[in-house]
Amino acid sequence: MAKNNGGEAGAFLIGFLVGGLVGAAAALLLAPQSGEETRAQIRTKAVELKGQAEEEITRVREKAEQTLEEARAKAEAVAADLRRRAEELQAQGRVLLEEGRRQLVEAVEETKKAAEQAKGATKEEAAPEAAEA
Repeated sequence: MAKNNGGEAGAFLIGFLVGGLVGAAAALLLAPQSGEETRAQIRTKAVELKGQAEEEITRVREKAEQTLEEARAKAEAVAADLRRRAEELQAQGRVLLEEGRRQLVEAVEETKKAAEQAKGATKEEAAPEAAEA
């Protein structure tokens, strides 16, 4: 959107200058006066157009700077929001990782207990069979 406004301002400025020059030239060529008067009018009109062009350039520059500053502020806000979200996701990841570790430790402990119980049960079954043989 900022590019579009800049293009419109540039087109306006060019149209403004061309229109001013064409109007000034037509007025000078159609008005009956001496060469000295015509040159004086050309100088006066050129100074006037230069001033108007400088004012327009200043206005466009200020608008561009304002738009740039607004874009920077929005970019900073988006970056801050993304950092915040990344930190939240990182914290959630830590919680999930810790929960996974806890569950893994519990599963290992349960497996060890089951293995010990199975080992004990096998020894108890083997002892009576060895006595019979």
